[in-house]
Amino acid sequence: ISVFFLFTLFACSSALKDLGYADLACDADVMRRSKVVPKTVHSLRFADIDIIAAIGDSITAANGAGADRNDPLAVLIQYRGLAFSMGGDGDLEKHVTLTNILKKFNPALFGYSTGTGSANVWQTARLNAAVPGAVSGDLVGQANDLVRRMKEHPDMDWEKQWKLVHIFIGGNDLCAWCDHQDTEAPEQFRDNIGAAVRILQQHLPRTIVVLTGILDFSLLRRVDVDKRFCKALHTEECPCERNAKVSDEALRNASLQYMSREQELQDSGEFDSADDFTLVVQPFFEGISDVPRLPDGSPDLSLFAPDCFHFSQYGHAMVAKNLWNNLNEPVGEKNRMAELTDTEIPLKCPEKV
Repeated sequence: ISVFFLFTLFACSSALKDLGYADLACDADVMRRSKVVPKTVHSLRFADIDIIAAIGDSITAANGAGADRNDPLAVLIQYRGLAFSMGGDGDLEKHVTLTNILKKFNPALFGYSTGTGSANVWQTARLNAAVPGAVSGDLVGQANDLVRRMKEHPDMDWEKQWKLVHIFIGGNDLCAWCDHQDTEAPEQFRDNIGAAVRILQQHLPRTIVVLTGILDFSLLRRVDVDKRFCKALHTEECPCERNAKVSDEALRNASLQYMSREQELQDSGEFDSADDFTLVVQPFFEGISDVPRLPDGSPDLSLFAPDCFHFSQYGHAMVAKNLWNNLNEPVGEKNRMAELTDTEIPLKCPEKV
């Protein structure tokens, strides 16, 4: 009995914070598929999206998302099933992700990740081609890999089915920026992403590319305040974050320039030349100028994995809510200030097409 008690106590104490959403009840008309498969993105409904995919880095691989607070080594584990864009573990009532929301509109959604594993393990990753440590220059290879996966899979009609491809990249670029300002220039960052999107545009008809804008990486220093353990980990994870010669202002300005160049890709109109392909930036991270804080003013570390860098499963869920709500806002009117502390903010329902 005592052994069982101790096991139960440990299980309860180590249970990870998470966020589900049980009340997504939109108008039945916006929840159903179109009677005829749309030929243009302008008449597309969320229920018409049959395939979800992603490219990116360790954030999309969800490194450490399911790690216990006292297990920093678990940050090496890729909890792809919890990723804010591609995670399909559980359901929306237990864990908010873009995938779990879209499954409410189309239960047959294909391509999302489950469980833990690397990008080359199909049973786990599926169409999540993100690789930990990736920089923007790696996206071309990931885009080609994604195209190959779709074209080779016998259960995908990649030419006729509508696809959503999510991109989140830039953390590793920014962390190397201070030492390599020529190769990690904001313009090069933009061009690297653009080259990957062109591959998707060339090979994948009926595709929406969703680009989530980069975070302000100067905020890492505020998470680190009085957290010696986090500072030590960041010595390896983010050289610029620890470089005393790089001011907070300089790092923030670099982050803002990266964000601006991402917006340029959308505003150029290059990816709106066909009715069945588009690129849309989701800028909800752009306006954040401070880390999420608890009522006592300390950083809310529940949003982060044990390294204070990657998102925890709760952090992924909060980011997913902001991504979904941003997706439902018109281009030019999107919220640029994510709300990462208020769990009561509801998920938005789509407008009627």
